Amino acid sequence: QVRLEESGGGLVQAGGSLRLSCSASGRTYAMGWFRQAPGKEREFVCGVVQSTGGTDYADSVRGRFTVTGDYAKTTVYLQMDSLKPEDTAVYYCAVVSEYATLLVPTSRDGYDYWGQGTQVTVSL
Repeated sequence: QVRLEESGGGLVQAGGSLRLSCSASGRTYAMGWFRQAPGKEREFVCGVVQSTGGTDYADSVRGRFTVTGDYAKTTVYLQMDSLKPEDTAVYYCAVVSEYATLLVPTSRDGYDYWGQGTQVTVSL
């Protein structure tokens, strides 16, 4: 069992920035971020393969969000810039711990453990 601790959510005006972090208590092969807005499905945002630094992003955030991983600390960071009201959601950290991967999973089924989520609200 791997426990995840997320931090960094909050309220920001449109055009502003926030940085989320997620620390895992055990081994991770990849770490990702998903988000879920009210009334919508949880969707993939971005992720990173810890050993290679390889990343993948949803088209909606590409160029605005940056994900980085600290392999030694089993921590992942999500730098969110140029935030828009449509980025408002609960953001969830997820990790791949049970199998080795060189690609970032983009589906929920690809991840083994999940954090509790942190609220990000972007106002006009």
